[in-house]
Amino acid sequence: MYLKKYSKEISLLLLLLVCVFFFITKTTASKDVLLVTKEPILLPLKEEPPILIERYSEKVTKNVSHKLDLLLKRINKRHDFNGAILVAKNEKILYSNQIGIADFKKKIPLNKESVFQLASVSKQFTAAAIMLLNEQNKVKLTDTVNAYFPCFPFKNVTIKNLLNHTSGLPKYFWVAEHKWLKKKPPTNSEMMEFLESSNVQRYFKPGRNFDYSNTGYFVLASIVEKVSGTSFSSFLKSNIFEPLQMKQSYVYSFENDSIKEDQLIGYRLYRGWRHLKIRGTVNDAIVGDKNVYTTAEDLYKWTHGLSTGKLLSKESLALMYSKGETVYGRKVPYGLGFRIGSKREKSIYHYGKWNGFSTGLTKYLEDDLVVIVLEHTSYNAMRSLTKKIRKIVSENFVI
Repeated sequence: MYLKKYSKEISLLLLLLVCVFFFITKTTASKDVLLVTKEPILLPLKEEPPILIERYSEKVTKNVSHKLDLLLKRINKRHDFNGAILVAKNEKILYSNQIGIADFKKKIPLNKESVFQLASVSKQFTAAAIMLLNEQNKVKLTDTVNAYFPCFPFKNVTIKNLLNHTSGLPKYFWVAEHKWLKKKPPTNSEMMEFLESSNVQRYFKPGRNFDYSNTGYFVLASIVEKVSGTSFSSFLKSNIFEPLQMKQSYVYSFENDSIKEDQLIGYRLYRGWRHLKIRGTVNDAIVGDKNVYTTAEDLYKWTHGLSTGKLLSKESLALMYSKGETVYGRKVPYGLGFRIGSKREKSIYHYGKWNGFSTGLTKYLEDDLVVIVLEHTSYNAMRSLTKKIRKIVSENFVI
């Protein structure tokens, strides 16, 4: 009677026990089975579309190219020019060529991949790095160096003073050559620290005068490193070279970085026929005032990227292209990383000369003409050559 009364509940209990038994059996058996999982699908990284660099057709540039080819051959033969020229008008390349030797010992000729040291033309990259940080509200042009380096011995020097050469800072070249006693050349951080105890005097109080200063630009690069938390080289690579697809451009610090493929060495002419390599010096590990390396075409990508707004705002570019001024209101012929031409010849330009490299980047604003000249055997007529190129283009290129 008892079993009959609870027969329904007993049946349900038995059914539950059977289910549990089968579940345990299946789980135990599954322990010996290798579970196969699918590999995660890795989507290919999205590549940025190539920046379109337009070129004029050979048909329309035939005459001007012939004239510029003759000029290249003439200066190579008469003036030992071994370098590259690129000319662009209205944001389109109309001429690009090179002549001469890359390695005189191995007799290797220059080619379009040859990488030149920009010398002081490097300064505009340093200025752009600061302006990028300024646009991100990470620095202000009115900030003093002491805001980032409290022990910097020269007080009240602003970032803008550094940019337009009104800082009055002493020459770090002299400090390194006369006071640095270690064998290895100082890096930016080492020189910043060394200046604290070097006991050198500044030339004038900040803002009172204009004095072209390599020191100012190495200090600016040091600020970039401090604020970004990365090396100046890495900052330019990530924020300028890669966005503008300047694939053959980099910052090189002597004795700290390895020499790259197609990287040129500077030469000087000895006794009118022999080319001697110019070795590195105690000043060559510091970057910001020099030591950007690039090709002629990459340098054009740079100036094209600036003018078309691919890197900085119009407001930032306008500041870079405007003359600075002293605290007395006197205009100085330098913007932020660029020299500013006269009213008669409206141009934005910079020349550089260092360890055998002679460089020039000029943009004639009214003509919308860019002239790039890169050379590595101590050529010393860069300004004159740039003017000759402009004259040839104005007389032989009509569209």
